[in-house]
Amino acid sequence: MLKIALIRPGTTDYDLQERIQGTLDIPLNEQGLAEAAQAAEELRDKGLEVIYAPPSEPAFRTAQTISENLDIKMRKLDRLQNLNYGLWQGMLIKDVRRKQPKVYRQWQEQPEHVCPPEGEMLEAADQRVRLAMMKLLKRHKDGMIGVCVPEPLLSLVRRFIAHGELGDLWKPTNGHSRVEILQVEPEEVLVKG
Repeated sequence: MLKIALIRPGTTDYDLQERIQGTLDIPLNEQGLAEAAQAAEELRDKGLEVIYAPPSEPAFRTAQTISENLDIKMRKLDRLQNLNYGLWQGMLIKDVRRKQPKVYRQWQEQPEHVCPPEGEMLEAADQRVRLAMMKLLKRHKDGMIGVCVPEPLLSLVRRFIAHGELGDLWKPTNGHSRVEILQVEPEEVLVKG
């Protein structure tokens, strides 16, 4: 049995402002740095062996903090780079809702059918997540690993592992805590994957 700690990156100023971050490299703010340290403490006695993160600033810095505090290995995983929201990046979520109400509603109800202007389809990000997670599940059969990724990729990872619903992709927490531990049988997920 493998345990996977899904870790949401610490807060950035864009999170507080409810801006769409996407692939923009926004540094963690003071709150985010404290959250990264808190996540490390939450994981301290859980047996975490390695943590994976994309090169994006918030996820990488959060994973780096956890890695340093727990004295564990950290690995960069490019395929877990966040969804490219194109021209929506940097916009306030409420401005997208106001300026493009139909697209906003469709993103809520059927996000796989929406491509942000000059951005990336959710399906492309979902494929990247599948490939990255399949590689990790082939490499790790038991023990505990960490995966630090922002929304909506965190929801895509959760859906791949637990076959759950995506939820509201505009919400950074998406109803989950900063650290969520899932138990998985790698072989079962790989067969379904």
